[in-house]
Amino acid sequence: MLLSINFLKIEKEFEQFIQGIDVQKLIEQFYFNPQEPLIFSSGFFVFIFTAFTIGYAILHKTHFPKVIYVILFSLYFYYRSSGYYYLILIFCVFFDFITGHLIHKAQNKILKKTLLFFSLTINLGLLIYFKYTNFFIESINTLADTGYKKIDIFLPVGVSFFTFQSMSYTIDIFRKKINPVKNILDYGFFVSFFPQLVAGPIIRAYDFIPQLYKPTIVTKPMIGRALFLITIGLFKKSVISDYIGVNFVDRIFDQPELYSGVENLFGVYGYALQIYCDFSGYSDMAIGIALLLGFRFPKNFDSPYQSQNITEFWRRWHISLSSWLKDYLYFSLGGNRAGHFVGYFFPVLFFLGMIIWGVISIQHHSYWQIIVTTFFILFFSISILVSRNKKKSTYSAFNQMTTMLLGGLWHGASIRFILWGAMHGLALSIHKTFISVFNINPKKKKNSNFFITFLCVLFTFHFICFCWIFFRATDMDTAIALIYQIVYKFDPHIFLQMIEGYKLVFIMMFIGFLLHFIPVKWENFLQFKISNYPYLVGFIFLFIVVLIVLQVKSSEIQPFIYFQF
Repeated sequence: MLLSINFLKIEKEFEQFIQGIDVQKLIEQFYFNPQEPLIFSSGFFVFIFTAFTIGYAILHKTHFPKVIYVILFSLYFYYRSSGYYYLILIFCVFFDFITGHLIHKAQNKILKKTLLFFSLTINLGLLIYFKYTNFFIESINTLADTGYKKIDIFLPVGVSFFTFQSMSYTIDIFRKKINPVKNILDYGFFVSFFPQLVAGPIIRAYDFIPQLYKPTIVTKPMIGRALFLITIGLFKKSVISDYIGVNFVDRIFDQPELYSGVENLFGVYGYALQIYCDFSGYSDMAIGIALLLGFRFPKNFDSPYQSQNITEFWRRWHISLSSWLKDYLYFSLGGNRAGHFVGYFFPVLFFLGMIIWGVISIQHHSYWQIIVTTFFILFFSISILVSRNKKKSTYSAFNQMTTMLLGGLWHGASIRFILWGAMHGLALSIHKTFISVFNINPKKKKNSNFFITFLCVLFTFHFICFCWIFFRATDMDTAIALIYQIVYKFDPHIFLQMIEGYKLVFIMMFIGFLLHFIPVKWENFLQFKISNYPYLVGFIFLFIVVLIVLQVKSSEIQPFIYFQF
């Protein structure tokens, strides 16, 4: 009798639950909404990915059904993020698959180069249209004093990533590093694979495609490591990055003049941590999700703020992009062995633009612009003139500057991003000259002196933070206002008051930097231990993080920062 009553009670509660579901709202969750992009940390993604894995578990042993199934899910994933712009993704797949085969079959080297040029033109043309059309319009309006209106252009999520990935495929075929895939479905799987589709890592065909033809095997250690990476990534993104961004960093960068210099300085530190936790958190989740499906991605971040110099930083930060720029741009321009028109053109254009900017500013009785311009040109020249091998240094400095200028422009169509890239390019040139002048072998073991190591890490970190100001600020005026507050209105006496007012924010920042600066050996040991525990431990670990996320998350979805690039 008691069991019957309990059953009726449960049945009644279930009916009330079903009746309370808004079917229309539930259906709308499956459609594209530009205000709510589909991200790994959302509940809806967990729901559809869980359903997806059931089908994947059934199909993963048969090649073509698995490939078609994953492609369809990936296209839906991209539709949910960018609407009908998934058609551009499909176009890139067909275009570069066909072009890759034509390059491979072409016997004439001129024909091969023409086909490659055509492929690069189409891919870069897509990027230029979506990302830089309004930048060119704005530049023309500024220089020619015209009034052309900007075009309302929607930027498809991840277009910079999948076009770079697709370009690397045709370039590697041209360089005879790989043979073209025989089936367009396999190529479509490579380009559209959803874990890395919208924000990387940028995967190379020679790393990924061979895995596609091997049996899909997911071992216990792979599942354990995947759960660890997904959990850590979720913690970085949804707990640390989102919380300090919404509750501290965004406020500082929105109106820096309302805050003291010390608050602005810690706002910059906060952004350095925010962008790292946001992007590396996404990469961790992408690598973890790919592992659950039986595919291995290379590491994309390696504790970059532990770097002792700027060169080391770029070996640790966004590794898939920095290695892509090095292999397909820097080396293509000639590296430190040869010069190229493009390699000279962009730095000269940048310095010329800086001079014009400085001269115009003088006419308006503003002098800091010409000081900055002089600084750039002077130190860039010195980095070449004091080097032991001036010829190699000239090639290297110009090609390095071009790579970083275009790397900055890749991130966004704005003078701020170009300046960000230029500062990194200048720093890389200076560091190479320093190595050359003092005959330092960078491959040798690093300095074991703790004090010197600490100073190197501290200096490198602060230079990177300074560059982040221009990366994050909405415009140059905001960046200058923030720097002005730090230099002239520091007000260190309010430090304790600031800590008290933003107690939880600073706790999050402390945890974030502490986790970042722990020795790599400790991190690897912890990952190994957790990866080899029973699944239950991994799920409990993930469950605890989810509970923390629910406690600290903001009411609105916080997209990944790199979605805008």
